Amino acid sequence: MRNSNSKTWLKPGTRQCLLRRALIKSMGYTDADLERPIVGIINTWAETNPGHYNFRQMADAVKRGVWAAGGFPLEVNTMSICEVFFDISSLIYRNLLSMTTEELIARHPFDGVILLGSCDKNVPAQLMAAVSANKPMIFLPGGPMLPGNYKGESLACGTDSFKLWTKHLAGEISAEELKGVEGCLYGSIGACPIMGTANSMQCATESLGLSLPGSASALAVSAEKMRYGEETGRQIMTLIERDIKPKDIVSEAALRNCITVLMASGGSTNLIIHLTAIARRAGITLPLSLFQEISDRTKLLVDVKPSGKGTVGIEFHQAGGVPALMKELESLLDGDVMTVTGKTLKENLKNVQKPWRPDVIASLEKPLAPNGGIAVLHGNLAPRGAVIKRSAASILKFRGEARVFDTLAEAEKYLLDPESDMDENKTIILRGYGPKGAPGMPEFGNYMPIPPKLYKRGIRDYVRITDSRMSGGAFGTVVLHVCPEACDGSPLGAVRNGDIVEMDVEKGILNVELSLEEIAERLRTAKCEPREQFERGFVRHYMDNVLQADEGCDFAYLQEKDLRK
Repeated sequence: MRNSNSKTWLKPGTRQCLLRRALIKSMGYTDADLERPIVGIINTWAETNPGHYNFRQMADAVKRGVWAAGGFPLEVNTMSICEVFFDISSLIYRNLLSMTTEELIARHPFDGVILLGSCDKNVPAQLMAAVSANKPMIFLPGGPMLPGNYKGESLACGTDSFKLWTKHLAGEISAEELKGVEGCLYGSIGACPIMGTANSMQCATESLGLSLPGSASALAVSAEKMRYGEETGRQIMTLIERDIKPKDIVSEAALRNCITVLMASGGSTNLIIHLTAIARRAGITLPLSLFQEISDRTKLLVDVKPSGKGTVGIEFHQAGGVPALMKELESLLDGDVMTVTGKTLKENLKNVQKPWRPDVIASLEKPLAPNGGIAVLHGNLAPRGAVIKRSAASILKFRGEARVFDTLAEAEKYLLDPESDMDENKTIILRGYGPKGAPGMPEFGNYMPIPPKLYKRGIRDYVRITDSRMSGGAFGTVVLHVCPEACDGSPLGAVRNGDIVEMDVEKGILNVELSLEEIAERLRTAKCEPREQFERGFVRHYMDNVLQADEGCDFAYLQEKDLRK
């Protein structure tokens, strides 16, 4: 079915045209407005999403730009996803938001669309939809929040909340003081200010060429963000006139550029799933080996939390944001890719200055680390791969005994028990929390705390292995996305307490010291069922159709035709 647009929708000379023009006029619009191209503004504002709380004002700024450039803006709302407000993994609803957004774009009489998004699952969902619907589009990032402050120390939401909670468990911070910190963790509305999934995705969108240069790191609560909104409204008219669409921009070369920026910025491991899903909507496969290849040739340059010290909307933005980072990386990028400016990346970067703050965006000659922030692991424990955020890990080589748990509650009980046999020579394996098993692959990789008895000995990290995900704001040595998941026949299901596990990040190895025959024999009797049975609704649909992590956790029928199974 063809996409609708303003001219075909009107059906001139028919009774439908009479009704449609009359309904537009019932809202106070005029004949002159109906002569303009219609621009859809798809808004994910909600009071259950603090990251999107500024979107009403942003939408008004966008409309100013559309009107000024000769367009007719019409705003529509769709669901808004905030991880904290859902009582189940919100990754499930990424696919639902993608489907509803695609239908809004395709079926409405929009000649072009502007998408407003900021938080973790909203951004990839909207980009997946935009690529599938393939109308002229610009994404407007909602922007990062301000950091908080407590007793003179800058705090950044999730990242520092993990540290504070560990101190509380160890008895260093009382419950009363912890409550006093609550109002100081978040400095304003907006996306969590670290290079977590939300800001990683906003930076990825800009580096893909789907947002205006500089827009990703502009603070949510800034006049600059409103100016980007108006400029975005103006620029969509150029894309409509030139018929530049997402599939003209989301090429394999652009995705390689985006992954390079991800690795250099110490971005979230969740982006491997999201970028894979976006790419497959365009008919492009992104094997895990490609992420490893790009990570190996890239260097870590950005010093922001959770891998470093600063925040996205302050230090990173002051250093020049994504344009300055891409300028530093220019020798590693394909400059011929098209962007929503209507120009190539090379043209966009022509007059961009080197980073203003080399202490925040380092040079390729003096990087913060010699390789990219994320590494891929393979072995008999992860036949289809696993990932680790090495820029936020402190243990890159390990061999030790496994302690295996099928529920998070059991793992937490063991880790917090001062009488347990847990020490730094053991690894915790948490299984059964993959795309189908949890369902929705929740962010439980960071829910396994530092045992207080280890913390009191000065130990701040240990090895965790799971088929779940991790918050982009988290840190520590956590192997994630083990694929296939335990509920899909993973060797994770064969591991028992006392088995020896080997991990070597430099060599890309993740093994359990069992033969393939031993693993197969154990899996014959191992049983991993989804921990909750949903008999109806979208969650049931998700469990029946979701692909594994290495395929982006999308639905096969939503991918480009040549990738469908």
